Amino acid sequence: MRTDFVLFGPAHLAILAAIPCLSAVLARLARGGGRGIRICLGVLLGLNELIWYGYRLRTEGVRLPEGLPLQLCDLALWLTVAALITLKPWACEAAYFLGLGGSGMAVLTPDLWAPSWSYPTWYFFLAHGGVATAALFLAWARLFRPRPGSVLRALGITNLFAAAVGLFNAVFHTNYMYLCRKPEGASLLDFLGPWPWYLLGGEAAAAALFWLLWLPLRRRSH
Repeated sequence: MRTDFVLFGPAHLAILAAIPCLSAVLARLARGGGRGIRICLGVLLGLNELIWYGYRLRTEGVRLPEGLPLQLCDLALWLTVAALITLKPWACEAAYFLGLGGSGMAVLTPDLWAPSWSYPTWYFFLAHGGVATAALFLAWARLFRPRPGSVLRALGITNLFAAAVGLFNAVFHTNYMYLCRKPEGASLLDFLGPWPWYLLGGEAAAAALFWLLWLPLRRRSH
């Protein structure tokens, strides 16, 4: 299948605009506590992902070593589900930084492979857009307070996961997290040079992006 989705076309811009708008509405509704909103959002994100696993199993069968949830956005999604349901500080911090820094970037430059009006494309934006929406919701509803060192902890979680995935890639010759080669579609990695230099560039970009994401919340970290 080939995608006919137009990068930064009307549909893409509408999706990008909907994420902060929906986050703001949910945050305003949650000012009284928002327990029901955050738990419903967490359950919906988790169910959407499980339905996707079922869809892939039905259409593709068991595909090993490919087809496993070992992308950074998979980690961000389940951390976001945990954050929404538990409000554990470590989960909220990781969900905020990885949700916006990972899934948010995925929505900005989507790596699509199916037609616009197909379920895989709808799933992609529901999952990644939902994670970005939830991250903004947690921050704007003031449901967590970033602790000192939150940026370094988020980077540490990202690098530990990347190291484990990199070892898996080396053993099974896969390309999870695009650690071995860039995605075929346009992405921000195109500006960071060839392999392996784009990995170092990506690390520096992630650190800078996490720091920028921390700035609006810095007064809450004291």
